[in-house]
Amino acid sequence: MRVALDQVVRLPLAPLLVAQAMGVRRRANILTEPLGAREGCAGSGTSLRLLILGDSSAAGVGAGSQEAALSGQLVAALSPDFAVRWRLIGETSATTGVILKRLAAVETTPFDVVVSALGVNDVTRGNRRGLWQKQQRQLAKTLTKRFGAKLIVASGLPPMGAYPELPQPLRWVIGQQAQRLDHALADVCEGHSVMTHLPIDVPFEPRFLAEDGYHPSEAAYTLWGQLIAAHIRRHFKG
Repeated sequence: MRVALDQVVRLPLAPLLVAQAMGVRRRANILTEPLGAREGCAGSGTSLRLLILGDSSAAGVGAGSQEAALSGQLVAALSPDFAVRWRLIGETSATTGVILKRLAAVETTPFDVVVSALGVNDVTRGNRRGLWQKQQRQLAKTLTKRFGAKLIVASGLPPMGAYPELPQPLRWVIGQQAQRLDHALADVCEGHSVMTHLPIDVPFEPRFLAEDGYHPSEAAYTLWGQLIAAHIRRHFKG
């Protein structure tokens, strides 16, 4: 198998990459998860049981409240058409492996739709494509077998190679890895009957970045929630 250039240069650049990554991690952790409900009911219409899970973006870091974050914006966008009973399981710094462990301790409850926002921390921890795909398949199996998910929306990875707060060469290395894992996620979803890959189609503009230059802003969460809601609506409304 051909080894990508960014993987080749990691070893000789390791001291610099580690130093840059530590600096970025300190800056990225200045924002905390917002306060607000992590489960509830809203809307009217067809019943829809919704689970949102993932990393700091799922947890709403960058927003002032959960209402303005992904969970709140997604539920608000679905509420005109669905009576949504929802729950959020999100954790800063969570990888796919961490979420799998969290789910193992969660009481089995049926959900119609699961939205996952994972990958950034798998990228920054250097998780390889094979492990990423294995864990994503395991996640899909858990969500369908234990929780009865009829639709799993796997949100695509953001364009990390464009993050202005990531210094070079770390930005390039991280960006290449993010693209690699996003393509791998799309491959997993392509052969799955329930799991779908939804690319993040949000313009990369300053207004869509939180003050740390790393997490989504409230404007980004609004647009992201609307995109996911439209995807869910197409699936259930035809």
